[in-house]
Amino acid sequence: MLNRYARALFTRLLSPIARGLLRLGVSPDAVTIIGTLGVCLGALVLFPQGRLFGGVVVITVFVFSDMIDGMMAREQGRTGPWGAFLDSTLDRFGDAAVFAALAWWYLDGGQHRLTGLLALLCLVLGFVVSYVRARAEGLGMTAAGGIAERADRLVAALVTTGLVGLGLPRVVLTVVLALIALASAATIAHRVAAVHRQSHEARSA
Repeated sequence: MLNRYARALFTRLLSPIARGLLRLGVSPDAVTIIGTLGVCLGALVLFPQGRLFGGVVVITVFVFSDMIDGMMAREQGRTGPWGAFLDSTLDRFGDAAVFAALAWWYLDGGQHRLTGLLALLCLVLGFVVSYVRARAEGLGMTAAGGIAERADRLVAALVTTGLVGLGLPRVVLTVVLALIALASAATIAHRVAAVHRQSHEARSA
């Protein structure tokens, strides 16, 4: 959902940065790797200390690399399967770091077991959402869409975490994580149903 509405805006805002990095000789792959490292370090270092707002600020800065690297590749005319593969693979590390670090904080220093367990549930379901799509595409079918794509899950979690870090009651994050988990489960069901329909249509053809 957010991918469709926000990508055009951020493309206009970030294109000058992408062109500037290319002029400096920075490669798209380097931006992808550095962005992932920044997200992971921001989450795994700051969240477990309870520095939720600071962690979100650091993560958000590096999350934009997920768009900048693609812009750089297109500017060079070098888009292809390798860049898409690297980007998708490293995205999983970033997502895992965010939700694992939230779980770490709330199962330890944050002392709220339910919130920590919900963060872990979001992590697991998020991986299944991605796996269903990848497995379907590997079988020659499509399984995109749903109400909780990667950008939706990540933005909802980060915005709420940052606001909790600024003083919003922790229960709001608990509720949002529960909603992310439910939306992820619904997205999995939507994609599995789409694959089942395509499989049935292929047998009937």
